[in-house]
Amino acid sequence: MNTDTIRLLTPEDGEVFRRIRLEALRVEPSAFASRVEDWEALSSEEWCRRLRETPVFVAFRDDEPVGIMGLMRQRSTKMAHRATIIMVYVRKTFRGAGIAAGLLEMATNHARDLGVRQLELAVTAENPAAYRFYEREGFAEIGRVPGGFLHDGCEIDEILMARRIGA
Repeated sequence: MNTDTIRLLTPEDGEVFRRIRLEALRVEPSAFASRVEDWEALSSEEWCRRLRETPVFVAFRDDEPVGIMGLMRQRSTKMAHRATIIMVYVRKTFRGAGIAAGLLEMATNHARDLGVRQLELAVTAENPAAYRFYEREGFAEIGRVPGGFLHDGCEIDEILMARRIGA
C-alpha cells in the first residue's frame, strides 16, 4: 500500500531538503532560476538555515521525497501580504497524481495563516504543462518578462502569475 504525505520541513530536515532540491535541479534544470552547482556547494548548516527562513513543503511517497514547493514571503512591511511560490517540482513518475495540487493547497493554507493575501509565481514559457496547472488552480497571468530566463545561452520568456487568497 502506498502512503502519501505532505509536510512542512523543519531545520532538522536539511538532508531531505537537499535530496529533493538537488534532484529537481538535476532533472529539470531549465525550470529553475538556480543552478545545481550553486546548491551542491552549500554546507549542511546552510541547508538547515534556509529551512528556518523559508517554508518548504515536501511530498513523500512511502517516506521517499517525491515533490517540493517553497513559499517566499515579501519582507517589506507594505508588501508582506504577498508571497511567491518557489522551487516547485514533482518527480516525473508521480505527476498527474495530485501531488502538486496537494503541495499548493498546503502552501496556500500556510500563507493564509501568515496573513498573505496574494500568491505569485513565475513559470517559463517553455513549460506549458505548469502554466495550465496554475491556471486550473486559479492563477492568472499578470505579465511577461521577455527573455527573463537564461538557460544554456537561450533566452526564455518568464510568465508572471498571481492568485488572490485572502481579503
